[in-house]
Amino acid sequence: VQLQASGGGLVPAGGSLKLSCAASGPTFSLNSMAWFRQAPGKEREFVAAITRSGNTNYADSVKGRFTISRDNAGNNLYLQMNSLIPEDTAVYYCAAKYFAVTTTPGSYTNWGQGTQVTVSS
Repeated sequence: VQLQASGGGLVPAGGSLKLSCAASGPTFSLNSMAWFRQAPGKEREFVAAITRSGNTNYADSVKGRFTISRDNAGNNLYLQMNSLIPEDTAVYYCAAKYFAVTTTPGSYTNWGQGTQVTVSS
């Protein structure tokens, strides 16, 4: 499975962005898809995840501001980000795995290349 993330950019604080992640290959067996982010000098951290059935999980830092979604075929993943703050600045990665949702990066087997999100103050 190959993942291709897009949609990053520069946005002022309080603004919005929508990230997309296109999956190709044998996606029918993927269960969980997720977004992670990594700021300079920091470890990669969990942002949000969604299962094929639509169950979602969010990091506390983005609850109420970010919304993860997935199309019915399961081939496209999205992250709607509202009320952005400078602390959201990071490279955002989409990831996928075949089993249950987890929040640890090491448990995901497939990764996209990352897209930069920069929030100016």
